[in-house]
Order: sequence, then structure tokens, then C-alpha cells
Amino acid sequence: MAESKPTSGKNNGHANYSISPSGEKFPLPLKEDYDNENLRIRELSERARGEGKEIVVVMGVGFVGAVMAAIIADTENKQGHPSKFVIGCQRPSSRSYWKIPLLNRGISPVKAEDPEVDTLISRCVLEKKTFTATYNNDCLELADCVVVDVQCDFSKNSLGNMRTGETDMTALDATMRTIGEKIRPSCLVLIETTVAPGTTEFVAWPILKKAFAERGIKSVPLLAHSFERVMPGRDYVSSIRDFWRVCSGCNPEARKRVVKFLEQVLNTKDYPLTVMDRPIESETTKIVENSYRATILAYLNEWSLFAERNGIDLIKVINAIKMRPTHSNIIFPGPGIGGYCLPKDGGLGFWAYRHILGFEDGNSVFKITPLAIDINDTRALHVAELTRDALRNIGRYIAGADVLICGASYRQDVGDTRYSGSELVVRKLTEMGAEMRVHDPYVDHWYELENQDFYPDPSHSWKRFFRNQDGLKKIVVKKDLKKVFKGVEAVVLAVPHAPYLELEPDDVVAWAGNPLAVIDCYGILSDEKIRRYFELGCEVKALGRGHIQRIKESVRKKAHP
Repeated sequence: MAESKPTSGKNNGHANYSISPSGEKFPLPLKEDYDNENLRIRELSERARGEGKEIVVVMGVGFVGAVMAAIIADTENKQGHPSKFVIGCQRPSSRSYWKIPLLNRGISPVKAEDPEVDTLISRCVLEKKTFTATYNNDCLELADCVVVDVQCDFSKNSLGNMRTGETDMTALDATMRTIGEKIRPSCLVLIETTVAPGTTEFVAWPILKKAFAERGIKSVPLLAHSFERVMPGRDYVSSIRDFWRVCSGCNPEARKRVVKFLEQVLNTKDYPLTVMDRPIESETTKIVENSYRATILAYLNEWSLFAERNGIDLIKVINAIKMRPTHSNIIFPGPGIGGYCLPKDGGLGFWAYRHILGFEDGNSVFKITPLAIDINDTRALHVAELTRDALRNIGRYIAGADVLICGASYRQDVGDTRYSGSELVVRKLTEMGAEMRVHDPYVDHWYELENQDFYPDPSHSWKRFFRNQDGLKKIVVKKDLKKVFKGVEAVVLAVPHAPYLELEPDDVVAWAGNPLAVIDCYGILSDEKIRRYFELGCEVKALGRGHIQRIKESVRKKAHP
């Protein structure tokens, strides 16, 4: 599942309107609109409070916030009556304001493979009337609880060198200042965002304390942290609501309040909370678990190269290892590690060690985590090399070749393109002169390419690390698999989406109209299909599958005994 993005390249933060993914234009609110909006929200909140509901403001209604807000809004008490009224608050920028009117129609601002997302949001907005959205942050004055789902990004300044990166806390800092200026002293503030360890206690809490002091409030702000473990796909809602959570508070009262809140809105009966003593422990939990996963995947990169060069099929090796229960979660890394968390979270920890916690020996302490991220970030470049070599083996050149990449998302059977390894494959092949085509059954628009000059941000786009990228703005993600193969000289099977697992070599060659180079990034091809591609005059290369050369030689011997 991925947050929907604006489709217009002109919608870059300077327009007076916001464009939804469907192309609908929404004029940005004017100064005189704020008073009426504040009145609307206050009337709804007063009515809800009169019905005994707690008022919850969710700051940020993007990838996590919109669904978390709906889950809270769907909460019921022991008598089966709604117990929360939720206000989703989003800054009215041209890039994201469109989410507000869509939510107020009961339409999800995020595209999801999980059908429950649309149902949940529609039910809470239109039927239960426990969820509304606004651009006016004066709603914070009404809150009993504020949930912060504002992104805390980590920007890499060079490809393959995480140590030079920086954490961008601008949005989070500004949000915390606004919260401190407006909330009631008794309001609980829950940071759900994945943040650099130490952020809650040593950055956000002082901001709130200072704001309280300036307002003459003598009580201590109630601040807590509990990160989400959301997984895109068909179980997206469940991955938030029906999943284990870790939480903590800056003081005993905050800890008590956050436990009570999460027990009300999440399924903690079947998935108990883990309550930590301090927020820095909760924050570090998220960073370590994602760094661990990223490290295991990076570890297999060297064995993937080993396998390619020594006639070994690493897929078979991994499957043999997984028979041992203690190693059943070992996983082949594919063309890189995508998604929003694994490519960056270790960087948040590395950065925090110096810039929040004040230690200067980070380079000597952190050796494995930065290296793992660097390996994962650059693994996709090897796919471009394999594509070049495969084309060369059938007498063709990468420059000017028509290359199809099957799979734009970072994970099978989802439409999330954030930090996808496929993006780096496309960018490197484009730099090498290839003419790229894209197919993905789950992705309608590849915004990292189409809107690459400003999405997700000029300082975050992978475009800045490659040459000759302007043509990628014209990329259109195709849906007809048969048609997109016509005239293709190479195909990169980048993601194991279900339709690609079913591809038959004879059909692929017939659709292409000629033998072609086939590059398998995920162990998609069986030995039988690899053999058939060679029999049809194709060339096959694959990550971690050195045994392919033996299959090729056996086909040659059979054809020329």
C-alpha cells in the first residue's frame, strides 16, 4: 500500500490549488476560510464530547496517519458505542491539501491493496460520523489526545555512503511547537512516527515544556512514544490494529495514559503491549529491529555474488537452510531493499548518536549498520550490469536497447514504490542509454519518476545520483503484459508479482517477437523455464543463481552434440 500522490508535475508547492491523484483540483483555503472551518470543527467536537466521546487529533493523514485515524475513530466502548471522535489534520499545502476534502467525502487518500481501508474510512466518516478532516490546526485546542504521524526523514547525500546523511526533523519540530502552543495541559501527545533515538525526550519534550512555560502553564507536558509496524499489502489495517506494539512515556503519568489509550484502540488482548521505561528505549526498538532485518538482507549480497561466480543456486541454498526452524526467516534480498523503513532507519540511529546524544565516535562504533544500508542501496546497480552482459551475449548493446522492467514496487503484490530497488535499476539502465518500459499490475503512477523534480523532495529524489534522467518523467506504467513485451530486447523480472510467476517462455518470446535477454532478480524462474529460454535462443542472467551457466551449457551440448 502506498500513499497516493499528486499527478501534476506543476503541483510543486507554488500553485493556489491542490490536485488529487484523479486530477481533481481543490482550491487552497483562504485566510477568511479559517474562521468558518474552526467553527465547524468546534461544533462537531462539542457534539461528540456531549455524547461522551474523547477528542483525538491525528497530525498527518498520509500513509500511516489516515488509517490510524480511522482505526481510532472506529473504536467502541464496552457497550458497543463509539468512544472517540477523530480529527485528522493536514497542512494545507498544494502537495497534500487534497487529502482533506477527499477524507471528508469518506474517500481514502491512500491507495491500498487491503479493501478494509476504504470500508473503514467510509464507515467512520459517513455512517458513524466519528471522523472528520481539517487543515486548521486550531483543532489542537480541543484535543484530549494528539497522535503525531508527521514524517521524520533521513536524507542520503551520496549513494552508497549512509554516513554522510542527515535526519530532517523540520516538520516534526514545527509540529511539536504548534502542539505546545495550542493543546490543553491535560492532553496526551503520542508520537507514532519512527524517529531518531532520543527525539521524544531530548527534542520534542523540551519543545513542549518551553511552549507550556511561555503560556504560563506549570504542569509537565504528557508526552509518549509508540511506533507503528505497518506492512503494506492486503493486511494493512490488521498490521496496525492487530499487531504487537511497544510504548513508553516521558513520565509515569504519560506512560499510564498511553497504555490506556492503546488498549482502547488496538487489539492488545491478542497482541499485548510491551511497555518500556523510557521513550529512547521504544525509539531504539524500532531502529534496531529494522536495522537487523536490513543487515540480514545485506549479508546475503556477498553470498549472492559468490553463488553467481561459482555455479551455485543461492535460492536452493536458502530453501535448504529454511528447513531448519531456527533459520526459517532467511530471505533472498532481490534487487535491493525498499519501503520507507529499512533503507533509512539505521541512519536515524547513527545520526542520533552524535547529533542528539552527543557522542563523537560514531564511525568507530557503527560499522555493520551503515555498511548494510550502503550494500542494500547499491545492490540494484548489479542488475544493470547483468542486463548489459546478457544483451552483449546475444550480440546487442545496452545503449538504445528496449528494456522492460516487470515490477515497480519494492515488494511483491503491493503497489508501494517508495525506495524501490527497481527505481535504481531503471535509473542506472537509463544512464547507460537503455530505453525503458515499465509494467506493474499494482502501480498506476510511478511518482518517483514522473514527478522526480520535486517528489518526494528535490533533496530526496534518487535522480540526483544519475545522469540523463529527464526522459523518465514520461514513463507510463503499463498494464497489458502482452502488449508491453512487443519489440523488447531485454526484460528484468524485478518483483515476484503473481502474474510474473506464471509467465511462460514461449509466450514471452512470441510477444517480444524475437529472442531476448531475461534477467531474474528474485528467483522467479524455475530451472525448467530457464532451460526453455535458452532453447528459444534467449540469454538468461540472475542474481545469486550461478548454476544457470550449467543449464546453458547443457542446452548447447544437446543442440550441438
